[in-house]
Amino acid sequence: MKVLKFGGTSVGSIESIQNVKKIAEARKEPIIIVVSALGGITDQLLKTARMAVAGDSAYLQEIETIVNRHYNVIEGVVLAEKKAETRKKVNELLDELTNIYKGVYLIRDLSAKTNDMIVSYGERMSSVIVSNAIAGAKLYDSREFIKTDTQFGKHNCNFGLTNKLVKETFTELPQITLIPGFIATDSVTGEITNLGRGGSDYTAAIVAAALQAEMLEIWTDVDGFLTADPRIISNAYVIDKLSYVEAMELCNFGAKVIFPPTIYPVYHKNIPIVIKNTFNPDAPGTFISRDMVGDKKKAIKGISSINDACLITVQGLGMVGVIGVNFRIFRALAKSGISVFLVSQAASENNTSFGVRNTDADLAVKVLKEEFEHEISIGEINDIKAEKDLACVAIVGENMKHTPGIAGKLFGTLGRNGINVIACAQGASETNISFVIRLDNLRKALNVIHESFFLSDYQELNLFVAGVGLVGGNLLQQIQKQQEKLLKEKSLKINVVGLINSKHCLFKREGINLENYKEELATATAPATPESIISGILEMNIFNSVFVDCTASETIASVYNDLLKHNISVVCANKVAASSSYENYTELKQTANQRGVKFLFETNVGAGLPIINTMNALTNSGDRILKLEAVLSGTLNFIFNTLSEEIPLSKTIVLAKEAGFAEPDPRIDLSGKDVIRKLVILSREAGYAIEQEDVKKNLFIPQKYFDGSLDDFWANISELDGEFEKRRKALVAENKRYRFVAKLENGEASVGLQEVDDSHPFFHLEGSNNIIMITTERYNEYPMIIKGYGAGASVTAAGVFADIISIANIR
Repeated sequence: MKVLKFGGTSVGSIESIQNVKKIAEARKEPIIIVVSALGGITDQLLKTARMAVAGDSAYLQEIETIVNRHYNVIEGVVLAEKKAETRKKVNELLDELTNIYKGVYLIRDLSAKTNDMIVSYGERMSSVIVSNAIAGAKLYDSREFIKTDTQFGKHNCNFGLTNKLVKETFTELPQITLIPGFIATDSVTGEITNLGRGGSDYTAAIVAAALQAEMLEIWTDVDGFLTADPRIISNAYVIDKLSYVEAMELCNFGAKVIFPPTIYPVYHKNIPIVIKNTFNPDAPGTFISRDMVGDKKKAIKGISSINDACLITVQGLGMVGVIGVNFRIFRALAKSGISVFLVSQAASENNTSFGVRNTDADLAVKVLKEEFEHEISIGEINDIKAEKDLACVAIVGENMKHTPGIAGKLFGTLGRNGINVIACAQGASETNISFVIRLDNLRKALNVIHESFFLSDYQELNLFVAGVGLVGGNLLQQIQKQQEKLLKEKSLKINVVGLINSKHCLFKREGINLENYKEELATATAPATPESIISGILEMNIFNSVFVDCTASETIASVYNDLLKHNISVVCANKVAASSSYENYTELKQTANQRGVKFLFETNVGAGLPIINTMNALTNSGDRILKLEAVLSGTLNFIFNTLSEEIPLSKTIVLAKEAGFAEPDPRIDLSGKDVIRKLVILSREAGYAIEQEDVKKNLFIPQKYFDGSLDDFWANISELDGEFEKRRKALVAENKRYRFVAKLENGEASVGLQEVDDSHPFFHLEGSNNIIMITTERYNEYPMIIKGYGAGASVTAAGVFADIISIANIR
């Protein structure tokens, strides 16, 4: 024999009740069906009661709605030969209910007893309807055998009497037995009571345990227990098996699949529970039993949360070493019927914190102040206050037992994402680690935990991309092209959730469609100011956030520190920050390190070449960089490689700009400013505190060409063509070439034009390529050489993309 419970939306419509009918009539073995009220009816009954007691005559319209709802269901599901009988019985119940409401309206009083009576009609009417919809079903009244005792204003099952009455009632079982859930009667007075919200699950479990059922099936509107709330975690999935302990922990911390006390009766009789979906009956559901089952590689089974939490702390030096303080705390709370779901105490005994629902917070503070009035008055205990609008999260899994590092991984994951843990608790059973955080961090916390503990099929990075020009545009194209492959082959999902151009910002938590991002960005209205950028990103409060700067803007670079302080990684092609004052550079690096996030700028030098990463690998492994020599300007190298008898200097500058190698204002490249910034960055990464002003300059364009406007520059630069052609011919005759070389040696940095012959590694540098020679203690006689494309939007974007992917630690 099995017990099946159908509730909520499972009996919420004609379609769902027809599903119940099919499921029941398909069973060959005897079954007991427990049903709740029609979906939403209990809330409607309570709402109508509140209207009546408030003197609102519109309660009559609410009654009419309730009547029509039940009539419609009768017409849609009840067997034809039983419709008249069903309508008659439901009419009698509706008449009784209407008279009770009229009495409440007239005397303006709604006692707990009357309230219990009113809500009982939901189950009483639904059980009549469903029993007459299923062929061969026999209806029993659960008020006759589910008995309760009242304690602290709540009705608790009297198991001794209930078990005796259930066994007496069901000595012989028909093929299909149907009973209403939730409702009960007082064991002494016989007055109508109930088992609390969700009590139909509990009714089913009580009956199953009393009759030693083979199995308890809870039919609901979901496929089973999920690893997390699917409204927050889009890739949450059904847990196929749970132990009783794991299921209980998840229920107690907000997983609303079943009513928490449901597990207790069947656990003691070792009766398995199966969670099934009325609307998807072929889904396997979740199987709950005494056995520890599941993937041993996954330490946790699921994550549950309470988004209605308040933390109350009793603190004071007068608590230290005093026996009985906690006894007094929880005795006072129990007397007032206040349930505590988390307790955390310092080893010093000078404070105890506990979690309650927000609705219980004020009463809890009141009764504790009364309990410790004397201690507060003499200063032994501080004023007791409640911290509201918090969330409590629990990670649950029996595989956590005796597994080192779970708590460290949990709190490390939260810390890297800027989530502060206010209080935490873990029992010696090691099946649950619970912690309290700010409510506005709940979504982020659930996402990063789900991902960190491999409950997700993939890892996510959420990108905010500033700059959608040449480099940024290429990056977005590369991301769009690689998104599917990265998800399939590397289990990495990259979402672009923010775009920023020179005028506006666009933020979308669900992600921006990269096929039409230009059109979406064109409709954005938020200004691209530092304040707007920072507030937009922080207000989204999304997990695994990365800010990607593909601009050359000082304004954009100014937001890095604020973002890093809020645990948002920064990847930048923009050289402004890393080449700014040494103080700012070190602060950014230190902030990233302290916050456990990344500040990456590989493409600041050499575009996509692995220069900075290689230098870091050398120094991190104990090597010391002694000397750097490099050609770091793809623009200048292109100019000197293109210079010929047919193409003068002024023309090569135009060609460099047209090819996308030069800045819109090529004077930035020709002045050596760009190379100086790159050399400063490399020098700092090599361990030297260098400022831009420390770099010695040997420039090849006279200063007067930089002093005027850009138009003046283009008008006058051809004046140098003759002199450069003469110098070029002389170099050709000596089999030499010009290279603009950046050098660091003995802690001194310099940039300037240098002649190199065909024996020098820089001589054969083609096109816009870059090259760097790194001399270290290990690579001394034969320096390490890195060479390749050092300019261009595509390779720079690829380097930025590589930095982004490195944050995910995938290979």
